[in-house]
Amino acid sequence: MEHGKKPELLIPAASLEVLKTAVIFGADAVYIGGEAFGLRAKAKNFTAEEMAAGISFAHAHGVKVYVTANILAHNGDLEGAELYFQELRDMKPEPCDALIISDPGLFSVAKDVWPEVEIHISTQANNTNYRTYLFWWSLGAKRVVSARELSLEEIRGIRERIPEEMEIESFVQGSMCISYSGRCLLSNYFTGRDANQGSCTHPCRWKYAVVEETRPGEYLPVYENERGTYIFNSKDLCMIDHIPELVESGIDSFKIEGRMKTALYVATVARTYRRAIDDYFQSPDRYRANLGWYRQEISKCTHRHFSTGFYFGKPTEESQIYDSSTYVNEYTYLGMIEETAEAGSLGCGHSGIILARFEQRNKFSVGESLEIMKPDGQNITAVVEALYTEEGEPVESCPHARQRLWVKLSQPVEPYDLLRRETKDKSEGSAVSV
Repeated sequence: MEHGKKPELLIPAASLEVLKTAVIFGADAVYIGGEAFGLRAKAKNFTAEEMAAGISFAHAHGVKVYVTANILAHNGDLEGAELYFQELRDMKPEPCDALIISDPGLFSVAKDVWPEVEIHISTQANNTNYRTYLFWWSLGAKRVVSARELSLEEIRGIRERIPEEMEIESFVQGSMCISYSGRCLLSNYFTGRDANQGSCTHPCRWKYAVVEETRPGEYLPVYENERGTYIFNSKDLCMIDHIPELVESGIDSFKIEGRMKTALYVATVARTYRRAIDDYFQSPDRYRANLGWYRQEISKCTHRHFSTGFYFGKPTEESQIYDSSTYVNEYTYLGMIEETAEAGSLGCGHSGIILARFEQRNKFSVGESLEIMKPDGQNITAVVEALYTEEGEPVESCPHARQRLWVKLSQPVEPYDLLRRETKDKSEGSAVSV
C-alpha cells in the first residue's frame, strides 16, 4: 500500500550515552550539540572527542548525526564559529552529516569554510511560509525545520510549492516554548541570560500574577489554585495519535524535542515512534490496532500533559497548564546495561551465574522489582537478586550516584537494555490526552 515517503525519525542526544541509546532504540538520525554555538548551553553537550566517538558509533549502525550551531550570532561569535566549523569539517574518522543553523551569518561562514556540508535551517529562523523555504533552498540549504506555529494544512501548502528533493523537518514530540519558534526575550529581560545565545532560564515555567499598570494592586481574574497560576506553561506536544496525518502532509523528518533529556526519555520516545512509524507503513490497520500501546508507552516518559500544538489549528486555553509547573513522572531511570559476564570470572559468585554491569542513576535495593526496557518493545519485570561493587563486594543497595555495579536479575539482560522502576510518588499521575 502506498503511503508516500517513509519519514526519518530524528532524536536528540545530550551525551554520548544518550546518543547510543537513541541509536539502539530506533533513531534514523540524531542531533547533538558541541560545546559552543548551540541553543542548549546547559546541556552536557559533546567534547570533540565524544562527538567523534558518537558519529562513529551512529554511522556503524547506519544512523546519521546532525550538529546544532543555531545561536543568533553576534560579531564576537563569528571568528570562533569559523574555527568550530573547520574542526567539524576535519573531524576524524569522519565528520557529521549536517549542520543545523538559524543565523544567516553563521550560514555564510559554514558555506565558506565547508562548502559541501549539508545545512538544515533551524526552527529558530521562523520558517512560516514557502517563500522562506525557497529562499533558503536558493542559498544551498537542503532542509528547513518548520516553525511550530504551522498547521498541517500550511505544511501541505509548503510541500506543494517547494522542490521535491527539498526536505521538511517538523517537531512531533516534546516541550513547547511559549515563544513557539524559540525567539523569546523573557529570559534575557529577567535574568540577563539570553535564550537566543543558549542560556534560557525557562521563565515561562514560573508563577505569575497579571496586573494592569494604571491599577496597581488590582489583579486580572486569572483562575488559580492554592499553588498559584502558571499562565505561560504550555502542555507538551505529542503527535503519536496522528502519524497518518503527519505522513500525508509531506513531512520528511519527524523531530523529537529534548536535548536536555535523560536516556530513559530518549529510549521511550524513540522506541514508541519507531514502532508507530513502522507499523503504519506495514499496515494502517496494524497502526490503529496498536494505538493503545503507543499511548501507554509515551505516557511513561517525563512530560507536562499533552496537546497537538498548532497542527490542527491555533491552540486554545486547553493547551496551557495553569495550576502547576511540575512534570508527570511515571518511571525512574535506574541505569543502562553496559556488559554481561560470568560471576565466577569476576570473583563475586558462582560460575554460570550471569551478572550485568551498569552505571547507577537512581537508588534501588536487593529484593526490589524493576522493569527491563528492551529496544524491541518488550518490557520485562525482574527482581534484583544481588548487587556487587566493581571490586566484587556484595552490597544491599546502590545509594551513590554514577556508581558502577554488577547486578544479578531474575531475568536475562543484554547490553543497552535500560532499567527503570515505576515511580512510587508520581507528581500528577498519567495524563495522556492527544
